[in-house]
Amino acid sequence: MNIPILALLLQGIPEEIALVTLSFVIARIPLNWKIIVGFGLILAFSAYLVRLTPLPFGLHTILILILLSSMLFKISNGNLSLSLIACMVSFLILCIFELTSVTLLMHVFHLTTTEFYTNEWIRILISEPHVILLFIFAFLLNRFLAERGKNHGFSSNKSGNCR
Repeated sequence: MNIPILALLLQGIPEEIALVTLSFVIARIPLNWKIIVGFGLILAFSAYLVRLTPLPFGLHTILILILLSSMLFKISNGNLSLSLIACMVSFLILCIFELTSVTLLMHVFHLTTTEFYTNEWIRILISEPHVILLFIFAFLLNRFLAERGKNHGFSSNKSGNCR
């Protein structure tokens, strides 16, 4: 399924940046916005390019999982299990937030699936809340883990600083 360039810019890129942010938090990698935004852009454009091809729908998700796991593996200094868990849990949370918010908002605004997929602006606006929820969840989880680390007398990252 092809996505409009406007949907990529206003919904796809922020969603991927939020996904990478949450993955960093779960993997307890310090939040480095330059790296997070770069990874988010790479993931969004990779998914966009795959979706331009006649390959089956869903292949872009597998590609994002592989790329994100690989990136986390490299940044986490070779911790494969941590990278895979952070990636999978982040995707699961994204799916839950997206399914819940899109379904709820389509019901509230009495939208059909056809309207959702054919009206670019409706699609962007209805899809935006789950991205915001993903960012909020990542920041709250990051704060919780940092506070938990302070209360237990240890730090959650290698530099000794709480994020």
